[in-house]
Amino acid sequence: MDYGLARNLPFRSLLTIIYILPTVAYGQLLPLEDAKYEEHVVKGVRDRSVLLACGDVVLPMVVFWSFTKMGSDIPRAVAISNGMEAKVERGAVILGNVTLNNSSLEIENLQTAAEGRFMCQTMYEEEEDIKVAYFYIELIVLVPVSKPFLQMNNSTPVEGMPVVMTCTIKEGTHPVEYSWQRHTNRDGTVAVAETVDGLLNLTSANRTHMGWYTCIAHNEVNSQISDRMYLDVIYGPDEPVISVEPFAVNQHGFSANEQEEVIMTCLAPSNPPSHYIWFYNSSQVYSGQKYVITRISRTQTGIYTCLAQNTHLNTRTQTAIILTVYYLPEGKPSCMPLPATNFQDVALHCSWQGGFPPVRLRWVKSRRGGNSMLATYSNATQLHQGMDLRNGTSYTCVASHPGLREETICRTTVWVPGGSPTCSAVATKQNEFLMLTCDWAGGEPRMTLWWRDWRDHVLGGLKQSHNIFVMKSNTTLGGKEFTCVAAHPLLARAAECHIRLEPPKLVVERAKVSLFEGSEVQLACLLQGAYLGSEVFWYSNKNQVIRTDARKYRLHQENAWFNLTLRDTEWMRDSGVYRCAAMNAVGNTSASINLLVKKYPSPPNVTISKLMYTRHRTEVELEWQTQGSGNLTGFVVQRREAKKAPKKQLASSWETVANDIDPDIRDQKLGGLDPAVVYAFRILAVNHRTTGHPSEMKTPADPPFNAYPAVIGAGVAGMIVATITSLLVFQYIIRHRESNPRLHDLLFRLAGGEAREHISTPEDAETVAGMEGEATEQLGEPSTTAGETSAEVSPGEATAAPGEATTAPEEPTAAPDDASSPAPDLDPTDDDPPVNVTITVTATP
Repeated sequence: MDYGLARNLPFRSLLTIIYILPTVAYGQLLPLEDAKYEEHVVKGVRDRSVLLACGDVVLPMVVFWSFTKMGSDIPRAVAISNGMEAKVERGAVILGNVTLNNSSLEIENLQTAAEGRFMCQTMYEEEEDIKVAYFYIELIVLVPVSKPFLQMNNSTPVEGMPVVMTCTIKEGTHPVEYSWQRHTNRDGTVAVAETVDGLLNLTSANRTHMGWYTCIAHNEVNSQISDRMYLDVIYGPDEPVISVEPFAVNQHGFSANEQEEVIMTCLAPSNPPSHYIWFYNSSQVYSGQKYVITRISRTQTGIYTCLAQNTHLNTRTQTAIILTVYYLPEGKPSCMPLPATNFQDVALHCSWQGGFPPVRLRWVKSRRGGNSMLATYSNATQLHQGMDLRNGTSYTCVASHPGLREETICRTTVWVPGGSPTCSAVATKQNEFLMLTCDWAGGEPRMTLWWRDWRDHVLGGLKQSHNIFVMKSNTTLGGKEFTCVAAHPLLARAAECHIRLEPPKLVVERAKVSLFEGSEVQLACLLQGAYLGSEVFWYSNKNQVIRTDARKYRLHQENAWFNLTLRDTEWMRDSGVYRCAAMNAVGNTSASINLLVKKYPSPPNVTISKLMYTRHRTEVELEWQTQGSGNLTGFVVQRREAKKAPKKQLASSWETVANDIDPDIRDQKLGGLDPAVVYAFRILAVNHRTTGHPSEMKTPADPPFNAYPAVIGAGVAGMIVATITSLLVFQYIIRHRESNPRLHDLLFRLAGGEAREHISTPEDAETVAGMEGEATEQLGEPSTTAGETSAEVSPGEATAAPGEATTAPEEPTAAPDDASSPAPDLDPTDDDPPVNVTITVTATP
């Protein structure tokens, strides 16, 4: 330790004074017996702070602290104070952060180098005497234990092997004590007793030693816990244990009901966890701990083996169970009473075949309860006399099975239906066979039926509720009677029903029917007594069978009426005899109807009175007249090309361009014409379906020519052009009068004197003003006058084009009007003579 005191002379002088404190004070020797001595032991912790007190001196005059390290006898100065100021030796930093407050020495961030002997020498005043005190303090620096470090010689031992764990610390003041803990999810944290200081020795590790281990080191300063380390003991697998859900056992093992979900779980303790493999009758079916069969079936009965493997140790164990699948028979138990002993007794029969194990059945009388017989498997039968049973007595069959959560019952009631049997006969396969049917539904047991012919011979066999007997058709069976017999154990006497086979009979509504052509008519016949499902056919006037898909005819049946409807009847074609025929397996018959279709009278003849093109020759205007008397319902207009065809080529056919024209209309406008084609037209009158003679063939005439609108248009255009030209000339002369003075004077000045008008009276002035107004009106409205004039021109002025034949009636033509307004006529009797007016126009530049 180098304090450098030799280079500080003032401080060296102070040290000299301190050393002689015990002897001299203020020039006087101090008595040695008055000096005070104390010794203390103080413990401090490294890196923390410690306070060393210099006795109980409050206001010392001089304080000097020195330090003697362990194993040395040489003290070293640490700090000094004269009561006014304090100074710490720079070399004291190896002890920590040293400060001197009054007389106490405080060391922060204490270092292990500060462990040793501190001496405090102080001089203080007490009762006006100066005294000296010496305090010796032995400082012990304690070091906290560091975080322990845990080690294992084998962290994954096989069960039975020894394991040694060691816990060490880097530093810490002794004595240091150690403790061990183990943590598991099941037990939590528990203390481990098998410890010796920092050593944990497991001579034979087993699965109970598995867990997280920690080591705790502590001394008088602190305690620290190490990081945890996992001890993973390898073992197993143990012998597997198989559990089955739902849990059901029998004498051989486990059982399950068909269609249930069966869960088989295999558990074999092992570390690492076992790998499970399932076998069904020695065949591998699944890999995993839990084997689930969603809907188990009867074919899955057998031996199930679970094999557990430890892949780390390559060890395996296995176990097996027998699983029996119980299954119910198909459907439900059936119970029914059956006739026995020639319909004298009732046998109660209950059956539910199949299943494993077989279903147990027993009969119970519903009203009284209790068992009427011992239980049997799959079938149970009881016999009762029919006359001893009351109508409506009920019996119950009870079924029990391991696959049933509760017993299933089947209930039946012995009863006889009311009423009597019903009989019918129909023919099948185009009347080749006859089918006799007898029905009597209801009853338990059901009614027993059989057929008997007119000779009392039994036909066919015995049937329940419904008996059908089929025989070959024969016309000799007409009028023969057949009987159906019904028997039941609760009936004292059998019941019967009878049926007689009859041929069909037909009746027509009207034997003769007449109507006009184009109408719709319905013919009807009635089938009386529709025995044996008689078939009805209609024959046409040509004695052909009418089919249902014929367009001309429509077949319709309403109950026993068979109707034939003829659509759009035609004269001659549809007239004749129609026949309705019926047949069954034992005979046939027919009925006739005479149909007369009349023709409508011919309509009157038609002549074309006018046929003329329009202006653009794409339309024609047609007018016509009728001649003679007769009914009509409309007109038809036809056309074709009018040009002549070569001899070897046929003329084009007539094309209908307008039909369904109202009978009151006598004119029609037809369009869609080609201007380059010449057409011929004709018209026909129609009375319903009857068409009259066609009119004469005509070609349309061209429209009259009218050029007046073109002339008026040209005149108006000329006036406008002349007016604009005159205005431009006048403007030019006025602007260039200096270059053309003669032309200017000729138009404006030379005519000035001659153009003047002499007005001597007021009447002359009014006359002049009126003429000027008329002139202005005529010049300003040329289009109006032309329009009015054009409206007065009659289209009949134009003449028809030459070479066109027409039968249109001649119309009078009006005389053409002038384009300008007509001049008023002068009355010779007028007393006022004409007046000459002179107008003078003066133009100024």
